[in-house]
Amino acid sequence: MDSPVGILEVKVGSLGLPGEFSYPPQPAGLVVFAHGSGSSRTSPRNRFVARVLNQHGMATLLFDLLTDEEAAERRNVFDIELLAQRVIAALEWLRESTSLRDAQALRQGNRTQRVGLFGASTGAAAALRAAAERPGRVSAVVSRGGRGDLAAPCLPQVQAPTLLLVGGADSEVLQLNRQVLRELRCEKRLEIVPGATHLFDEPGALDTVAHMAGDWFARHGTERILH
Repeated sequence: MDSPVGILEVKVGSLGLPGEFSYPPQPAGLVVFAHGSGSSRTSPRNRFVARVLNQHGMATLLFDLLTDEEAAERRNVFDIELLAQRVIAALEWLRESTSLRDAQALRQGNRTQRVGLFGASTGAAAALRAAAERPGRVSAVVSRGGRGDLAAPCLPQVQAPTLLLVGGADSEVLQLNRQVLRELRCEKRLEIVPGATHLFDEPGALDTVAHMAGDWFARHGTERILH
């Protein structure tokens, strides 16, 4: 039987962006999600992946990168600099949040130090840019169907081990991710999910993504994220 997962509704950063912090007992690590264009913390795909990571013993934070007013401006959902700054703000907020330190997940004096980032679509570009700008805060990055090419100038500065997950039938994004792989100078890997399209709607495809992500975060430092 799975261990119970605690859930906190939170307000992230100075803008009070709505989020959901989920934590199993004695979490081994923490992963922050950066959703793609037109999506939010309620993304069923990211929520599915978060549940699997919770089962891997990791805490997760899903939050809206934009306010409602900002999200109404279509250009903002492709503003990678803006989105990356929101991810960075979340990393800083996690380090300082009293509400999380008071939660079961962070009792006994634990403090959030290094955090995994999971980015989907344009959110992957924001995650990679945040990792490049805050190398001391990010332990690993996983990109799902990501547009890491939108963070091209920052890719050589990414130090965190990075896993690129792409559907085998998502030909255009697969080509872009092969380019991203060449630009990255960190430990890196491209994994192709056979037959999967961009949204990984095919039976078993998203489950494969979630477990690959969990293995990557577990292998790359999540045991040191909370200490």
